[in-house]
Amino acid sequence: MGKVILIVSLFICVLACTTKTPNRFSEAALQEQFVALDGKSVSFESILEKHRGRTVLITIWATWCRDCNAELPRVKAVQQQKNDVDYVFLSLDRTIESWKRGISKFDIQGDHYFMPWGWKGPFVDFIDLDWITRYMVIDPKGQIKVYKAIKVNNTDLRESLTN
Repeated sequence: MGKVILIVSLFICVLACTTKTPNRFSEAALQEQFVALDGKSVSFESILEKHRGRTVLITIWATWCRDCNAELPRVKAVQQQKNDVDYVFLSLDRTIESWKRGISKFDIQGDHYFMPWGWKGPFVDFIDLDWITRYMVIDPKGQIKVYKAIKVNNTDLRESLTN
């Protein structure tokens, strides 16, 4: 019995280690609707299309999140170093008003969108969101290069911004 448990455990471990992170967004995630600063509803696909041909750093954050606020100075430092990267901020704030106040208060430069459905929906499900701040890097061809980073100084994230 002990050998069977060991074999099953090893099999599960091998499967978990070989699971690839996606390099493209699901169709459902691409069709998810966000709110732009002007109040218009836009699909995630149209957000990506707006930045096609450029490297994009996506930051998922909220003004109420202490970790997010602590990361903002580091994000701003990256923005100063990497002006050839586009910066997209997706907010999990509770209200549009608090989201807009936060952008102004923290003077966050970039392309901003509000996630009206919060922690639910196809986009959040696809990226398996379990913590914010969350960073993703999209390459100029629209492929996901960094799927999950919680610090902007993550080595994979930094390397993907230089390639």
